[in-house]
Amino acid sequence: MDETGLLATLVGSPFVRGLALGLILCVVMVVRAFFRRRELVREIDRLRKHLHTKLEIDAAETERRKAELTQLKQERDNLRITVQSLNQKPGRKEIRQFYIYQTALDIMFEKAPGFAPAWQVTLKEAEQRFEKSESGVVPMLKRLMPGSADRGAHDYEGISRLSMSDSSK
Repeated sequence: MDETGLLATLVGSPFVRGLALGLILCVVMVVRAFFRRRELVREIDRLRKHLHTKLEIDAAETERRKAELTQLKQERDNLRITVQSLNQKPGRKEIRQFYIYQTALDIMFEKAPGFAPAWQVTLKEAEQRFEKSESGVVPMLKRLMPGSADRGAHDYEGISRLSMSDSSK
């Protein structure tokens, strides 16, 4: 037998044909798997880039919100301090006390019939005393040379006492 006859016999054999067909199908499957793998790797890279971009955007948004929250907390604290300082401003307590006294006077005018004339006389006398203490040389000098607020209030009380003691003598 010669070699061509042996090759023809092998090619004609159903086993060799099946084996060749199986190898061809296997090569086709490997090539398809290779291309599919490349396609999936590209898809994974695209999804990674997309995820990375999304995470960057979310991180930036989170940082912006943190900064905004910090700013809002700062503004809240500033407003709280402002409200506290406005509530403790000089004059608030005096104005409140004035309204309490005014209400008490209104009640006294209604309840005590003899209170009103005595009150009017006392009020005029007090106004005259303060006018005396506010006019003259010393208050004019104080207006020209302002001092500290505490010293000015202390001097004003002293002048008021002097003028009251002068008027009572």
